Amino acid sequence: MALSKVTRAFYKTFAKRCLSTKSDFIKSSLPDVDIPRISLVEYVMKDFGKWGNKVAVECAETGNKYTYNDIQTKSFQLAKSLKNIKLQQNDVIALILPNIPEFPISILGSMLAGLRITTVNPSYTSTEIQRQLLDADAKAIITFGSVVENIQNAVKTTTKRTIPIITIKSSANEALPNNTISFSDLLTGNTKGFSENLLGFDDIVVMPYSSGTTGLPKGVELTNMNLVSNITQFLSPAYGYLEEASETHQDVLPAILPIYHIYGFTLQTLALLMKGCKIVTLSKFTPELYLKSIVNHKANILMVAPPVVMFLNSHPSVKKEHLQHIRSIMCGAAPLGASDENKIRDKVGHKLSIYQGLGLTETSPAIIMIPAHREGTVHGSIGHPFPNTTVKVVALEDNNLKHLGPNETGELLVKGPQVMAGYHNNPKETSAAFIDGWFRTGDMVKYNEDEMFFVADRIKELIKVKGYQVAPAELEETIRSFEGVAEAAVIGVPHPKFGEAPRAYIMPKQGVKIDLKKLNDYVKANLASYKQLEGGAVIVDMIPKNPSGKIMRRQLKLRFEENGF
Repeated sequence: MALSKVTRAFYKTFAKRCLSTKSDFIKSSLPDVDIPRISLVEYVMKDFGKWGNKVAVECAETGNKYTYNDIQTKSFQLAKSLKNIKLQQNDVIALILPNIPEFPISILGSMLAGLRITTVNPSYTSTEIQRQLLDADAKAIITFGSVVENIQNAVKTTTKRTIPIITIKSSANEALPNNTISFSDLLTGNTKGFSENLLGFDDIVVMPYSSGTTGLPKGVELTNMNLVSNITQFLSPAYGYLEEASETHQDVLPAILPIYHIYGFTLQTLALLMKGCKIVTLSKFTPELYLKSIVNHKANILMVAPPVVMFLNSHPSVKKEHLQHIRSIMCGAAPLGASDENKIRDKVGHKLSIYQGLGLTETSPAIIMIPAHREGTVHGSIGHPFPNTTVKVVALEDNNLKHLGPNETGELLVKGPQVMAGYHNNPKETSAAFIDGWFRTGDMVKYNEDEMFFVADRIKELIKVKGYQVAPAELEETIRSFEGVAEAAVIGVPHPKFGEAPRAYIMPKQGVKIDLKKLNDYVKANLASYKQLEGGAVIVDMIPKNPSGKIMRRQLKLRFEENGF
């Protein structure tokens, strides 16, 4: 809920009193929150009865909707059915879904059955899906009719074991794909006497995939504690982003962030359900559909990445009157510049709260966000550390981890209950992600004298395309598998539409001429749309490497910045 003047004054005074002046780290100046020691699914569903008849989720395209009572009933029905198809506690279930109203049911029902969830981008190619299914050792899949064929191709070459594929139909008249199980058939029957099979507070419950700071995508092990903690931090009284549903009010949000992404999963979906909000799902972004969902549903809160703010700022179809109900905008996945903040405030034309923040898949996701008492006072800032969170800013290559002072740029390190348990089956990468108990974010930041943070740069090799993570190593591996390629290096370059785009440097085998059009077609056939070489591809005589053989991508980026090559 919005903070009163008295409450704002309290947090402002508390923060000033708690700012650390000479310390080897920064502990959040916001009061700690109590973390309930219960499972995530219990936590999310605990107040569903308070707003049982209110719409919880509605499809922007079809109007298909579920109330909070529906979500609760159907989640238990799904859980019972999943146990009946012989899935055991701690088995992994892959949710390969776009944003549709059945996504929350799939999440909560899987958790009630004691399953661990791995979320998969439905636009992945069968090769990408296969890699994640194998690594996660998925025992079942819930997916959508239009992508079943792609998933079946992935499963064929994944294992000799049969993996049940549960399919959500887009309409009642749609034929059920061969050799799949109907999702709707699992949402039937009496659940009286059903005993949920909950995982423990410290058990891994969700396993999204992230490339971390380097390398191929890895399973991020998030526990009940991690996710319960992050939602509790986000819903702290220090922030005024959400208002709890009442008899006369319900916050409404058009859900454009992919729910399979941790930002959309934790904050846009589970946290909103805890406050009785109405989530309007969009399976894809189009200007017309997004604007229509804002207007028709009288949306008053938005969760977005910067490109959506830029769309609202500049698209000729977006008028001031379309945004008349918007109260708050939360922007993440990449920094939003001060000028873009000011433009959207001007366009809305009334009191508007903008909450920027910083998060990672490995931190459930959020670690820094603008507190309500500072909102609007420092433009372009990502905010201050979450409650129960401690951070440190250190110079690159400083193994002594000396904390830098205000306005000095360094890597952000973090400790907090939201930090992951580790990377799945990857102790080497887990070890590299931590130093003396601090998680290395790979983000370069600085903070001012009031301990408000700003993103300065990224030391990550990841490329951020429309807020999505693209791992250079994955693209390089695909390019190297193209006939005639000896070596490849991929960097991110600025792109007017996507923020960043992958650019490839390709070294052919001796005597071979690479057809770049065929290479681009090959990449399109094997990788998702946002991983395409929109930044270009060039043939080079050599790829710069250091003595240990690591590609020197920074050198390529400097060369591109200097001469555009």
